Amino acid sequence: MTATAISSAARRRAVALPSRQKSAVSNGKRLHVVAPGDTRWARRFRDVLTQIIADLSGPEGLSEGQRQLARRAATLCIMCEKLEGEAAAGRDIDLEVFGKLTDRLGRCFLRLGLKRQQRDVTATASLHDIMTEAREAAE
Repeated sequence: MTATAISSAARRRAVALPSRQKSAVSNGKRLHVVAPGDTRWARRFRDVLTQIIADLSGPEGLSEGQRQLARRAATLCIMCEKLEGEAAAGRDIDLEVFGKLTDRLGRCFLRLGLKRQQRDVTATASLHDIMTEAREAAE
């Protein structure tokens, strides 16, 4: 029996277990084994993870590996955001750490298959037209 066949069989057995025999994380009832509480960062983590999964076309078609990578990406995102908040407040941050986190986040997104989507930036309207539309929309 090959390793692929063994892992596929083991996965089918794990999926077939009744929900009471699986952890709350596996059942999708919680994001973490030990609940972090209702902190601002816990809510932000949940929001970012939800957005990343939505970018991947929703949770239904994701493999466990993709879900795990999405969780890691969400963790890297909030770590970067924490450092950005420190920098915005005028405090020194470790740019080496920030750069590593940013690079790892980019690689994680590549592994997940998320790509930078180019958008059309050619101006079809003048600046005056754009500002007029913005003013009218605000009124």
